[in-house]
Formats: sequence, C-alpha cells, structure tokens
Amino acid sequence: MNRGQSFLLLLIAVVALVTLFVIAPFIEYVIASAILAFVLYPFHVRLSRRLNRSFSRRVANTTSALSLILASIVSVILPLVYISLVFVRDLTAIATGDTDLKIAVIEAQIAELTGEEVAIAELLTTAGQVLVSTLFGGLGGIVSSAFRASVGLTLAVFLVYYTLLDGPAFVRWLRSTIPLPPEVTADLVDRVNVMTRGVVIGHIWVALLQAVVAGVGLWAAGVPNVVFWTFVMAILALLPLIGAFFVWGPAAVYLVLIGDVVAGVLLATYGVFVIAMVDNYARPIVIDQQAHLNPAIVLLGVFGGVYSVGFTGLFVGPIVIGVLAATLDTFREDYDVI
Repeated sequence: MNRGQSFLLLLIAVVALVTLFVIAPFIEYVIASAILAFVLYPFHVRLSRRLNRSFSRRVANTTSALSLILASIVSVILPLVYISLVFVRDLTAIATGDTDLKIAVIEAQIAELTGEEVAIAELLTTAGQVLVSTLFGGLGGIVSSAFRASVGLTLAVFLVYYTLLDGPAFVRWLRSTIPLPPEVTADLVDRVNVMTRGVVIGHIWVALLQAVVAGVGLWAAGVPNVVFWTFVMAILALLPLIGAFFVWGPAAVYLVLIGDVVAGVLLATYGVFVIAMVDNYARPIVIDQQAHLNPAIVLLGVFGGVYSVGFTGLFVGPIVIGVLAATLDTFREDYDVI
C-alpha cells in the first residue's frame, strides 16, 4: 500500500467518523427509516410496476413512494403517535401518583396476608418517576423530547422517500464496491436480505400480534389503562419467551389481590394457553425458519442493541448478529473453509 492509498483510507475513516458524529443525534430515526424502507420496498416494486403501465417510470416511482409513505403515516405512524401520547399521559399520571389502580385495596390485602404494611403507591410513584427521568430526562423533558421526536419523524419520512427511490442504485454501488467476486457478493447480499427480513418483519408481526391478543385479554378482564399496557407489551413482546408475561402476569395477580379472583384466574389461564402460545408457535414459524437465529441469540441482540443505540436497537442488535452469522456462513461455504 503506497502513501496515496494510506492517506485516502485515513481520510475515509476521518470523514466517516465526522459523518457519524453529525447524524448521531438522530441515529434512531435514521435506523428506523432504513428499517421501514426495507419493509416497504417489495410493495414499492409491485406498485411502481403497475403504475408504470399508465405513467413514465419516474412518475410511477415517485407516486408509488409517496403513496406508500402516506399509507404508512396513516396506518403506522399516526397510531404510534397516538399510543405514545397515551403512554406518556399514563406514565406521567403514575409518576404523579394519579392512577386508576386500586392501590389501597392491594395494600390492605398484603397487610392482611403478611401483617406488614407496604407502601405500594409510593413504590409505584417512584418507579414512574424513574421511568420518566430515564426516558425523557424528567417531566420537563417531555416537551423537548416531543419536539425532537417531531423533527426526527419528519426527517425519517424524507429518508424513507429517498431510500425507496434510490435504494436499488445504492445496492448496485455497494455490490460493485465490495472487493469480493460477484458470485460471493450476491450470495452474501441474499443471505443478509433473508435474515434481515426474517428478523425485522418477523419480530414486528409476532410482537404486535402477541400484544393485541394480550391487550384483548386485559380489556376483557377489566384491567385499567389497557392502551398503555398494550403498548408496553408490544415493546416487551420483542423479547422472546418472557416479554409480554411481565404485564399480563402481574395483571392477573393484581386482579386477585383486589378481590376479582375469577377475572384474575381467567386472565392467567388465557395468558398461559393463548398469549404464550402466540410466542411459542408464531415466533419459530415467522422468524426462526427465515433468520435461523436461536432465541437466546435474539435475546442477547435485543438487550445489547437497546443498551447501545436505544429503541431501534430492538432490531439492530439481532440484525447485526444475524449479519455476522450470514458473513461467516458465506465465508465457510464460498471459500471451502472447514
């Protein structure tokens, strides 16, 4: 390697670090836009082909991208914004001690059973304040977080639009830039594509399905703040095996403690035989057959991703591990490594 090549590589490294520093404040939205564009792209291809029969290629691609983004805003982003607002409202109520939970009844039941007085209301308020502080930097940070989220969502919409239009050109550039034989590059790209689709789409659908099924159970059992807890379960359900149980399990205990034993028992039964079965059967069918990732690896990726990059780490962590596995498989098979 001569001095010119060394300088060019150093320059690339420096510019890459500066670029990362520039986009770091909105890295979650950049990742989210990439994931959404990845999910929408197959639909974009089909829709643009149909529109291409009546319009020019450029008009068809633009119309298709705008239509899919509008559909995503209506069906995904607006519901998420609404649920997030309800989540923030209920979390703020818990942090300020204003909750619909029958705390006094639970405290009386615990005192009667154990002889000890436990300040559940105080513990719940403290937990709510810790969550508000962790997520938003305190009650005062909710407004600034909302402003940052609005800017980030606007940025994500534009990124999705241009990714749908220019994504294929970027993939072609990537294929030509990677210093591997064309057949090896094609094999690697195909493996990463299948794995990423299995992780992203599989996790999203299984988590949403499990959360909705569990939310119906909470609503039928009469648990308050159903929307809030369904949103929490949609997040926790991304964790294999143990996710949604952290909500419906304590909810069943809560119902028993406040004297609604029948509803609590029915909710627990529903959770074991219906909610848990969604995870036990849907996840292997949707995810494992495509991504070929062990649930323990997925769990490790989820926790590591969340700790590293925040909410989008729920997907980034397993994807990174999956890409590593795909790369190792490609190396083993295409270069005859035993």
